[in-house]
Amino acid sequence: MVDRNKIEEAVRLLLEGIGEDVNREGLRETPDRVARMYEEIFRGMDDDAAVHLSKTFAVDSNEIVVEKDITFYSTCEHHLMPFYGKAHIAYLPDGRVVGLSKLARTVEVYARRLQIQEQMTTQIAEAVMAYLKPQGVMVMVEAEHMCMAMRGVSKPGSRTVTMAARGCFRENPALQRYFFEMLRRGSV
Repeated sequence: MVDRNKIEEAVRLLLEGIGEDVNREGLRETPDRVARMYEEIFRGMDDDAAVHLSKTFAVDSNEIVVEKDITFYSTCEHHLMPFYGKAHIAYLPDGRVVGLSKLARTVEVYARRLQIQEQMTTQIAEAVMAYLKPQGVMVMVEAEHMCMAMRGVSKPGSRTVTMAARGCFRENPALQRYFFEMLRRGSV
């Protein structure tokens, strides 16, 4: 649970720390605005992927399901700067599927936390395996990190790609190739 009073006080201290006047017109309401923003962007802290992945539907065939280009925004836990991009999820059902929006909601659960991309990718894959119980899952996340674009090495436009494979996707290179082929196509 977000403590807005602590966030407001921290923002005031930060502003003073960088030499700003916290009482000037443009900054007077900034601590409150930042606290409300953090409440929104970190709502995944109190969310559980099980809630989204628990309602499943029976299917007669177990054909691959791919949800690609799921846009997300997250915050790097090392520098408190944004990283954002797209997540792609494929799974091979074992008699049950989940509503497609639930995969996007699962991405949001983990993106809306202080996070690193590598961990987020793994958390998404493990949640799908744990709650949906498919034969396998593959997750690929592509993101641009503002901590690399705006500071340090200053390389805007560079993307980091992470992947996690579980079950049959880990064991079967042909399924992995099929996943990548589906991502390359303009449409699935």
